[in-house]
Amino acid sequence: MSDGTIDGPFGSDAVLAGEYVLHLLPPEARRAAEDRLAVDGAFRALVAQWSERFAQLADTVAPVDPPAGIRAALRQAVADARHNERRRRGSVLGRLFAGGLGGLLAAGAAVLFLTVALPRIEPPYSGPLYAAQLQGEDSDLVVQARFDPRDNAITVLRQAGGPAPGRVLELWLIAEGAEGPVSLGVLPEGREVEVDVPDDLAGAIPTGTLAISDEPPGGSPDAAPSGPILAVGAVEDA
Repeated sequence: MSDGTIDGPFGSDAVLAGEYVLHLLPPEARRAAEDRLAVDGAFRALVAQWSERFAQLADTVAPVDPPAGIRAALRQAVADARHNERRRRGSVLGRLFAGGLGGLLAAGAAVLFLTVALPRIEPPYSGPLYAAQLQGEDSDLVVQARFDPRDNAITVLRQAGGPAPGRVLELWLIAEGAEGPVSLGVLPEGREVEVDVPDDLAGAIPTGTLAISDEPPGGSPDAAPSGPILAVGAVEDA
C-alpha cells in the first residue's frame, strides 16, 4: 500500500485513491479512506477520477468467461506485487502487477481483473457533505461530526475524551437564528456512532452549530442543556 513517499508523477493521495477504488486497502486503511471521503473534497475528486479511468478501461473489453485458473494467477500476481511495492515506484497499475505477470500478459490481466474479479465501479457521491469539529476550552472532549443529507444522519467520531462516570453526552443543534438549542439525542456508547436527524431539523444542519453537553443518564430533563457544554463546533462544507 502507499506509504506517503511515492515518487514519480503520482502523489501519495493519488496512489491511495487508486488503491481505494481497486479495493486493495486493508480494512483499517479503507475505513480511514472513507472517513477522508466524507470531509475531504480534493480526495473525493481523486477517487472519482480513478473510478472513471478504470470504468472506461473495463468498458473497452467485451465480457468473456475467464480461463480456468486465472483468478488464482491474479491473486498470486497481486500478492507478489504487494510484497515488492516498497521497492518499486511508478504507476499504480505497474506496482499492482510488478511481481507476477509481465509485458502484454500483465496488461491483459489488468483489464481482465477489472472486468471479472472486481465489483462494478460506481462513481462516488459528489453531492454536498458537511462536517464540524467540536471541542471546548475547559474539556478534553474532541469530536468530529459528519452530516450526510442523503440519509439525514450525523456520524459522530469521538477522537478524545468521553463522558464522566455515571454521566452521558447529549448532542444539540443550534440552528441559525434560533433562540436556543434543540436536542438531537443522547449519544450512544462507542467511539463512532450514528445519530438520526429528524426531517424537520435536517435542513438547519448545514448552517447550524453543534454542541455536546454533560447530562445525567437519559439526557437533560429540560428542553435545554442542564449540564456544562463540553464541546462546540460550527458546521461547514466538507
